[in-house]
Amino acid sequence: MSLYVRNKRPAGMTAFPADRILLYVHGATYPASTSFDLPLNGLSMMDYLAGQGFDVYLVDLPGYGFSDRPHQMSAPAGDNKPFLRTVESARAVGLAVEAILKRRGVDKLNLMGWSWGTSTMGLYTSENNAKVNRLVLYAPQWLATAPLNLGNTGPLGAYRTVSRDSAKERWLKGVPEDKKAGLIPPGWFEQWADATFATDTVGAARTPPVLRAPNGILADSQDYWQAGKPLYDPGLIRVPTLVIHAEWDADLPSYQAQGYFTKLTAAPYKRFVELGEGTHTVMMEKNRMQFFRAVAAFLEEENPTALE
Repeated sequence: MSLYVRNKRPAGMTAFPADRILLYVHGATYPASTSFDLPLNGLSMMDYLAGQGFDVYLVDLPGYGFSDRPHQMSAPAGDNKPFLRTVESARAVGLAVEAILKRRGVDKLNLMGWSWGTSTMGLYTSENNAKVNRLVLYAPQWLATAPLNLGNTGPLGAYRTVSRDSAKERWLKGVPEDKKAGLIPPGWFEQWADATFATDTVGAARTPPVLRAPNGILADSQDYWQAGKPLYDPGLIRVPTLVIHAEWDADLPSYQAQGYFTKLTAAPYKRFVELGEGTHTVMMEKNRMQFFRAVAAFLEEENPTALE
């Protein structure tokens, strides 16, 4: 199987220090390629960070975006068990990390994960601290008091399907009614949905069109996060870590981010940023520049523990 990795960097960049390299991975349902590098109003987050002098990468995991679809997705969902568990996604990220380290001739880089991607990057970092410079966790997954907000009911098959209408409903869940109309600038949801659903040619051919997503995350949620059992120990992460979250996140609410933050006991330093008027998808909303700048500031900061 092929794994899709995209790179953007400033034109003419010839030096690639470890602290200027970043790899991003997506969450449970949507690929990295249509969220991290979606040119909303002509600018994606990937563009922004590259413009700040970073050598930026994203990876679509197997079954997502422009990466290959595993054989389970060629059969009805009920014919196979859920696939792509977090351990497997961390292994895939590890392949991307090794390729980037070799390409740039460095021994470490920065990592960033969104949603389920925080579990992927958190698990990977806990086992490979020497290869990670700094870690950004956007809407971290932690012990939950309710099932994931992914619209799944009944027995778990290999994958699930998502419609455009359900995607927008999930996006806006938890937003006050008087704030919904102005949260996503005109045309942005449609641009994202067009790009995202087009990556799944099989799902796009259905009537109405759907997006298919692996169910390994849901199986892990049932076996670990909803059962009160951490899938890995954040206390094993020994690199500087940023936890960033938005107040209206109904998928992974603030109590999970706050609970996770307390478990980062071995990080040399850690930071928690809560953004106002944003959801789980704040990266593609009106307040996205606050998000971009907070992440860039953490990655660029020199001597953050100095007294002066």
